[in-house]
Amino acid sequence: MTTQEPFYKKSTTILFGLILVVYVLFMLSDILVPLAFAGLLAVLLNPLYNRLMNLKVPKVLSISIALLVAFLIVAAILYFLSSQIMQFGEMLPTLKTKFNQILTDLQRWIASSFGISFEKQLQYFKEAANSNKALISRTLSGALGVFSILFLLPVYIFLLLFYKTLILNFIYEVFSKEGPDSVAGVLKETKAAIQSYIVGLLIEAFIVAILNSAALLLLGVDYAILIGVIGAILNLIPYIGGLVAILLPVLMATVTKDGYTTQLLILGAYAIIQFIDNNILVPRIVSSKVQINALISILAVLLGGALWGVSGMFLSIPFVAVLKIVFDKIEGLKPWGKLLGDEVPSVNFTQRWKLRRRRV
Repeated sequence: MTTQEPFYKKSTTILFGLILVVYVLFMLSDILVPLAFAGLLAVLLNPLYNRLMNLKVPKVLSISIALLVAFLIVAAILYFLSSQIMQFGEMLPTLKTKFNQILTDLQRWIASSFGISFEKQLQYFKEAANSNKALISRTLSGALGVFSILFLLPVYIFLLLFYKTLILNFIYEVFSKEGPDSVAGVLKETKAAIQSYIVGLLIEAFIVAILNSAALLLLGVDYAILIGVIGAILNLIPYIGGLVAILLPVLMATVTKDGYTTQLLILGAYAIIQFIDNNILVPRIVSSKVQINALISILAVLLGGALWGVSGMFLSIPFVAVLKIVFDKIEGLKPWGKLLGDEVPSVNFTQRWKLRRRRV
């Protein structure tokens, strides 16, 4: 006769297990983050790889062609941005002069309004700069981490595609008790969810880039296309990216134009674009693919950011989408799958129980 463990023992074991998993994920972030991105991109490139394999192209050559296509797309985007940035560099001396003038006017206004002298303001600025040295060093280390990811990604993607059959056979053998059909269903839905989510993000970024650039061109903002594209890329970073995307054109208009009319029009235009993005593009193009409710999405993004920074924000939604698919397939975990989903029942459990009693 088996006795069920008390709740406090079971919950304590689960809590310590979660703490251990989070600790390992945090300590091994330099290895796991590029591997996670490589996994997403490998899933995205998998249809092209399969098509080449069906055409009897050798495996190594098929993977190489898929990686080459991805590299050419990224190179084209970087070339476009770099050409725009080079044109922007020609205007830097003028922008610097204008910015210094605005800064001097701001210092005079602070001195006349609050009685803080120029020397005192400079002292406050130096103190703030010294206190933010740690933040700057973390930013630089994060930039170096991005470069390491870029070098490791092609290697990881190549190996994941090359050993795809080995990895799939391992998953089937580990979860053989669930049955091959059940495992195949989970893998198929996971692949479809990841592919749809990434493609949805790319479509969203493309549309937002067009809207940003068109709005800035109509308002006469310099380097409208460059700022619009950068804003769309930053918009992929939840919460923080949208704010930075608005600050860039406002700063450019402040430096290059007199008055504040253009800045107010930029804020209005970007507010409309954000409304379209949040209420039309994201629900229909991105969120509809992963079917996760807004509360869980926000919590996942915040927790991912706390664990792995900006990379964790990107990876959190696909990770939760995979968890939901797994939970929906396992009988004992189906309530957790419903909690993550976006389907809101019209009747709660208590009301449903009362209705059943009345019928009886």
